[in-house]
Amino acid sequence: MNLDQPSRFEQVDSGAMLGHVRGLPQQCREAWALARDLDFPEACREAYGGVRHVVIIGIGGSAIGGTLLQSLVAGECTVPVSVVRDYQLPSFVRGPEYLVIGCSYSGNTEETLSAMHEALERQVRPLVVTTGGRLAGLASERGIPSVRYEYASQPRAALGYSLVLLLGTCWRLGLVRDYAPDLDEAVRVMEHWQTTLEPGVPTEGNAAKALALAITGRLPVVYGAGHLVAVANRWKTQLNENAKVWSFSEAMPELQHNSVVGYDSSQAVRGQITVVMLRSPLDHPRVQVRWGVTREMLERAGVAVEGVTARGESPLAQMLSLIHFGDYVSTYLALVNDVDPTPVDAIAFLKRRLAEIGQEQ
Repeated sequence: MNLDQPSRFEQVDSGAMLGHVRGLPQQCREAWALARDLDFPEACREAYGGVRHVVIIGIGGSAIGGTLLQSLVAGECTVPVSVVRDYQLPSFVRGPEYLVIGCSYSGNTEETLSAMHEALERQVRPLVVTTGGRLAGLASERGIPSVRYEYASQPRAALGYSLVLLLGTCWRLGLVRDYAPDLDEAVRVMEHWQTTLEPGVPTEGNAAKALALAITGRLPVVYGAGHLVAVANRWKTQLNENAKVWSFSEAMPELQHNSVVGYDSSQAVRGQITVVMLRSPLDHPRVQVRWGVTREMLERAGVAVEGVTARGESPLAQMLSLIHFGDYVSTYLALVNDVDPTPVDAIAFLKRRLAEIGQEQ
């Protein structure tokens, strides 16, 4: 696929993934408006606002919003935020001091449902965020506060809802400050950057297309630090699911205490890897120094390096701007390879086999 022939994109992009990517800023606006209008009863706000720990249950595309929230509020929220991607909760999660939020786009994610049932047995303060399914049914049956939304897409393409609804819900319950100004900035930054990233912009002036071409046929490894560690993981999963390629993510400065030792591996491996560094002016000063040294080490080892700098002033704007950019990159990479970015056949196969095995037992 020639990325400078956007008229051909629809031949491959049957699920209009590029349209979902383009709509992220508007999705964030709509999700915040929905959160702003949430009508929790006064008794609910008092009870839930007094919790001492927030635990978000989710998996895959429904968990990334929780991980991003965890990174975003870590320096401000006075209660810890944990994310559980499993069938079971940690043993310490029990009692009314814990707010447990079950997040599932479909409402039918078996890991999330299992952990949510366990949470209810432990008498926690429960809440759900979903479009429907069995999770919505459980909320209705047990009188659990729920945040419902409608958006037809793959779960990963509903990131604006999965992140912003969690953020807005925590705000409405008095657990975090009002992030409306930060979100307004994030939307402006995304919309401005997007003018140079859209399909009609030629590769010569389109940084997302250029990066997609730079990593074509290679193994992308994405590095992030601080509030961008979760963003690096989002890039990794989008490259997996949209472009259907292997990809990995790592955290700075942790990677300098282990991964750097592997840079001198065989040339056959080094020559097929591209490291993408996601950087921010808000990175710790010593991390800024470490970025330069790490690039030097990679280049000495013959490993290709690309860098992308976050835009905006607030951590939220920087996170969302890089997520938006990365979504464009992963979708363009799919198109370069003539791969439809929307279907995830391997996951569908896995779910079918698990259902069959469950029925057999």
